[in-house]
Amino acid sequence: MSATATLRDRLASTAVNRAPVNTSFVPNEVLSNLGTLSRQEADACNFGVVRVDDAGKVTLYNKYEGEMGGNNAAICEGKNFFTQIAPCNNNSLSYGTFKKGIAAGSMNVQFNYTFTYKMKPTNVKIHMYRDDASQTNWIFVLKL
Repeated sequence: MSATATLRDRLASTAVNRAPVNTSFVPNEVLSNLGTLSRQEADACNFGVVRVDDAGKVTLYNKYEGEMGGNNAAICEGKNFFTQIAPCNNNSLSYGTFKKGIAAGSMNVQFNYTFTYKMKPTNVKIHMYRDDASQTNWIFVLKL
């Protein structure tokens, strides 16, 4: 059974009206199930999925994000996203937004950005999100 089918089956048993209002490129099906999102389900997404702890340490790094940045998930996990994996994000817009969200205990922010570290300048849309139910932080990335 594919990761998409597994997620679809789980969603079929979840009330649709529990999904958060969504204006993001991240589907409600993903946002509604972040607490149980598996690596296989993250890898099936057609956008970057990075789960980080409150200090910015990567705990999940999906295939899309790895391919876009030329990184291997096994190497990225356990390192700080903002200083070791994507230091071009170590600034007031990206890391500053993340720190404000952590301090507030709530984060649901989207912005356009340009990745430049170890790659030609690449325009992306970033969605930083904190899932209240699982108390996890997420950085979603869509190449524009």
